[in-house]
Amino acid sequence: MRYTTFGRRTGLRVSQYALGTGNFGTGWGAGAEPDEARKIFDGFAEAGGNFIDTADNYQFGESEKLLGQFLAADRDAFVLATKYSNGATANPGITRTGNSRKTMRLSVEASLKRLATDYIDLLWVHFPDDLTPMEEILRGIDDLVSQGKIQHAALSNFPAWRVSRAATLADLKNWAPVAGIQIEYSLVERTPDRELLPMAESLGLGAALWSPLGGGLLTGKYRRGTEGRLSDLKKLVHTESSEQKTAVVDTVLAVAEETGASPAQVSVAWINERAARATTSFVPIIGPRNPAQLDDYLGALDVHLTAEQYDRLSGVSAVALGVPHEASAGVLDAVQGGDASRFDGPAAPVA
Repeated sequence: MRYTTFGRRTGLRVSQYALGTGNFGTGWGAGAEPDEARKIFDGFAEAGGNFIDTADNYQFGESEKLLGQFLAADRDAFVLATKYSNGATANPGITRTGNSRKTMRLSVEASLKRLATDYIDLLWVHFPDDLTPMEEILRGIDDLVSQGKIQHAALSNFPAWRVSRAATLADLKNWAPVAGIQIEYSLVERTPDRELLPMAESLGLGAALWSPLGGGLLTGKYRRGTEGRLSDLKKLVHTESSEQKTAVVDTVLAVAEETGASPAQVSVAWINERAARATTSFVPIIGPRNPAQLDDYLGALDVHLTAEQYDRLSGVSAVALGVPHEASAGVLDAVQGGDASRFDGPAAPVA
């Protein structure tokens, strides 16, 4: 497994994959029992993986507790990321949810105990709460960095405008910088190509990409009636709800037939190639529920798509960029000597 720094704003060295541990435990009624979770963790570590991603609410805290046990032998060898915002219990209460400094402090201190460690490498603000001022979030993060309780912090599931504003504020105030973003991204969810990923590349933010298999849709298993996230958790999933999604699954299955790889491996290999073309680090978060699924993910590291296969997958899954990108593309063509007739609006003045 290869390694990279997480974005251009940290020296944090992370593996090519991050291990998502939302499946570690059974607090949600579905997931991996402790012995199975241990096998997944050990297999990931033996393959060279060092980037571990969890959250205080994963399996209502059980994921963090299990990781505390698994990491105990060599904590410093791993880059440990966790999240706060939603609370660690089924009914956490108003003071233990959201993004306030109070919630942040309480959540981090509780996570440190469950993880049996005295520091967190990367703290994610899990979701925006639309209440807490960004200045309060950033100041709270800066305090935790100064105290040594966290090394870095980043934003998960935030819109691009809020991330870019946060990065600018942190720089202007000389607070701990925003290190990266975490977003859903796969062949059936490419809307981050509009704003979020270009922003990450421009600002040098690391990007952790969750659900690279579209909740299992890209494996083709739901066409076979196989159980998975769709049947167990019934959330954070995709279905063949549009002609495009059906076309994407068809193309993944076709490329899998051509390469001899599994559909899951083809889907992750496309993301790996997308990451290789980026100017900052794009790190898929894999979420195996058993060692066999882990092996499938690891096998994708050896799958190499041809240029034609990569382009075919990219083309069938592409999303419309919308305003202002499509209009400005026409202007750019004209300014750079392209065919101005492709642009329907008035030509932009050239200084």
